[in-house]
Amino acid sequence: MTDKSKVQLNQSLIDGIATLQELALSEDPVGCRELARRLGMEPTRVNRLLQTLDHIGIARKTAKRKYTPGPGMHVLSTQAMFASGLLKSVIKPLESLRKYGLTVAMGMLWRDHVSYLYHADPGMDATEALGRVGIYPATKGGVGMALLAEQSDQAVSRLYQDKEIEGYASSSELLKQLEEIREQGYAYVQTAEEHYTLAVAVGQPAFCAIAFSGWIAPSMVDELVNPLREIAEVINQIPH
Repeated sequence: MTDKSKVQLNQSLIDGIATLQELALSEDPVGCRELARRLGMEPTRVNRLLQTLDHIGIARKTAKRKYTPGPGMHVLSTQAMFASGLLKSVIKPLESLRKYGLTVAMGMLWRDHVSYLYHADPGMDATEALGRVGIYPATKGGVGMALLAEQSDQAVSRLYQDKEIEGYASSSELLKQLEEIREQGYAYVQTAEEHYTLAVAVGQPAFCAIAFSGWIAPSMVDELVNPLREIAEVINQIPH
């Protein structure tokens, strides 16, 4: 395993990917200064990065001099989704969970958000479930909380330093909830009135999480967490 403390990092690449990711998170076209504010970077640096991304087609500059994802970003997304051996391989195991009549989801953590690779409501065709739901705050759902619980308290504190934590009044409140998830071995989160998510992490170290979502009463948790764990183990055996 690589010693991360000795790796020589390319800061320009890190900043470029951060800019690309923040642009992808924006629902509307965003200006250079606003993007720089969100990233905590110098506007001149963000401007150069955006111009570079625009030049290669991954970002697109609008008539109002704001930026939005370009065709290159959509092509990369499509290539990643359909070239992924993991994604193709997990569909059958995830489909086996549909018999419980709940929404079935699989997501990955990127910083403080979750990206859902698979999100199938009851009765939905599997092909519709791929990439159907975009980026979602990690602290507002079971998948995100299950994956945050796999990280150390120090890593979570750094992640949310100087940030508002959606659904939590403070970092200490979030850390307390994550400790409970670690002790339980699963996340059980209320996401709306009469709507809950039950999620388990996949892999050691975890690289994704799978979940049931819907009406899940506390008395149903023990019954439902076991099939999730079984499918999590199946997915963990798939090369990724």
